[in-house]
Amino acid sequence: MSDQLTLSAEARDRAGKGASRALRRENRVPAVIYGMNEEPLMVHVEEKALNKLLGTGHFMNSVVMVEVGGKKVRTLPKDVAFHPVSDRPLHVDFLRVAKNASVHVNVPVRFDNEDAAPGLKRGGVLNIVRHELELIVDADKIPDDIVIDLTGLEVGDSIHISSVTLPKGAESAIDDRDFTIATIVAPSALKSSDNEAADAEGGEEGDAA
Repeated sequence: MSDQLTLSAEARDRAGKGASRALRRENRVPAVIYGMNEEPLMVHVEEKALNKLLGTGHFMNSVVMVEVGGKKVRTLPKDVAFHPVSDRPLHVDFLRVAKNASVHVNVPVRFDNEDAAPGLKRGGVLNIVRHELELIVDADKIPDDIVIDLTGLEVGDSIHISSVTLPKGAESAIDDRDFTIATIVAPSALKSSDNEAADAEGGEEGDAA
């Protein structure tokens, strides 16, 4: 489960591009906290502190307690805008969430036991269709990742959401189809050799006839 993160912020009373640029020159990042039928709260955070949380790898699916004026606000990051060239964070959106509220998040998928998949040992390739799963889960119990076991899988096998064991209390946000997460496919070389073998067998049968 992702750890709860904390980020200090200061309120800002001016919006607009000019005010935002001034904040960034001071190594601050403009942000907004919204949701729960409350007025949006404009704040700014220290760029260095934000980058540290971004570096955890699970910032976007963690509860972040934003401290503003001595008050802590429970939030979930919803969007981070980055500079297209420098990759510096330019703006952050935080959604207010109540304790134990259900939230819609994207959770990374991790594949385990590749050595125990006969299809991969034979030269097959793991074709990942979805690197993340859209889940509805308790805000305080967001998993770091969803682990999928590849043990026993052969070339041609597919992994669908119905075969994945999700953490207790979590469910797929996509519930109208049994979508594919990954497949094990034959590499082109393997396909070619299989085709050549099939052609050879067909030729031998033709000669025999």
